[in-house]
Amino acid sequence: MRDPHEDSGVHVGGDAYGSVRLNPRRDRRSARGARTRRRGLVIAGTLSCLVLGSSGVTWALTNYATTKIKSVDAGLQESRPSTGAMNILVVGVDRRDDLTRKQQNQLKLGRESGERTDTMMVIHLSEDHRKVTVVSLPRDTWTTIPGKGQHKINAAYQLGGPKLATRTVQAATGLTLHHYVEVNVLGFINVVDALGGISVCTPVPINDPKTALNLEPGTYSFDGVKALSYARTRATARSDLDRIDRQQQVISALLNQALSGDTLTNPIRLASFVDTALDTVRVDDALRKDLLGLADQLKDVSTDDVAFATVPLADVDYRTPTGESAVLWDSEAAKELFRRIAADETLVKPTKPAKSTPTPSASASPSAPALTVPPARISLRVLNGTTIKGLGAQTRTELQKVGFLVPETAGNTPQKGFERTVVRYGPGREDSARTVTAALPGAESRRVESLGDAIEVVVGLKHESPKKVTVKETAAPATPAASPSATPTARTATENICKK
Repeated sequence: MRDPHEDSGVHVGGDAYGSVRLNPRRDRRSARGARTRRRGLVIAGTLSCLVLGSSGVTWALTNYATTKIKSVDAGLQESRPSTGAMNILVVGVDRRDDLTRKQQNQLKLGRESGERTDTMMVIHLSEDHRKVTVVSLPRDTWTTIPGKGQHKINAAYQLGGPKLATRTVQAATGLTLHHYVEVNVLGFINVVDALGGISVCTPVPINDPKTALNLEPGTYSFDGVKALSYARTRATARSDLDRIDRQQQVISALLNQALSGDTLTNPIRLASFVDTALDTVRVDDALRKDLLGLADQLKDVSTDDVAFATVPLADVDYRTPTGESAVLWDSEAAKELFRRIAADETLVKPTKPAKSTPTPSASASPSAPALTVPPARISLRVLNGTTIKGLGAQTRTELQKVGFLVPETAGNTPQKGFERTVVRYGPGREDSARTVTAALPGAESRRVESLGDAIEVVVGLKHESPKKVTVKETAAPATPAASPSATPTARTATENICKK
């Protein structure tokens, strides 16, 4: 039967698992203790850019967002509408003045007042707002700060606040920054708690007395405070470079957690998350006034569409003229990375397109490609393609029982009479669709361009109950030795998500 191409409806990102945090650090005396605490910051800010739009919670953003979020002058000259390619600087700030003595003791933050920054990321939104690229800027980057000489890049905020931080990043990267987002450390803790906590995994042991963290390799469930401790530790082989890797894993996992059915279908948790995320950030005034427009543009972004990269390095143990230990960028490789971003090029190699003709179930042929995406990382929608009342709801429940994410209630196709169950998927979702098809005996898969990156299961008359499928996942690679990376590489948020 001909496949009617109705709207796909709301869909959520392609994966699930929790994970955690970010990392902080930098100060003077408390430098070792204080500098290790600010990594958690950026996560909430990054999530505010990505998740608030992706979750489609526009009901909470209209006038509420404008009044809830505080604005900050970052010296941005260009007033950018919510459409078109854009670059956003996300800065993590350790602002402790509002913390109680008990909170500072609990977080081992010391007594210093004021504001410090230790984490910087540039978020690039593609022209069509279907792809997001997040580039981490190492805090120890040795660079020229306009009007101040050579310093580590994280000194820019201390020397001149948001305006100088923005100027410094623009000079170092060659990118035009259109918006600015700043987030505080305590906000990260509250965001994690609003999501009901998160899971983290470490492939190596961590023993850090400074953060009271002692972990064997494995997976853990943490609240916000514990998550921050995990995020800010430097007690692994590559120190700050490992922390950057954890930041990117954490953002991926938190994004996924925020987009999961547990959050989107729970009104109380969703409201708490939105309220908390809005309360953690300060943004430039133009973004504050038009956050709803940007959020609406990002509503279809999933974890498959978010890519993470780190600036290529030439020297990870550079000794500065002042005797400090810093890192130097690989100038040519970094220049190429930012050229590609400015040109709106995708850093992650796209998945090969599948044929548009119906294909048999992935489990029907022994020569079929191996399954690579587990059900727990696949979100889909169920539509009843028959006249049998309740079949869609029944299938939704069955798919959830075998591990798939099905956050929406089942719907109905405009036309009835589907004989076989059909798995319909948008471009780039072939791997996930293979897993879904393998779990549905007798189902066929079909690529539908108009679905974007969504996946739908249209239940047919010859429907059989879903079965559990096993996806053999490769183990995470061991932590590499401290060595520079001169090649721009990127991974999607889906690839970054911690495997259980």
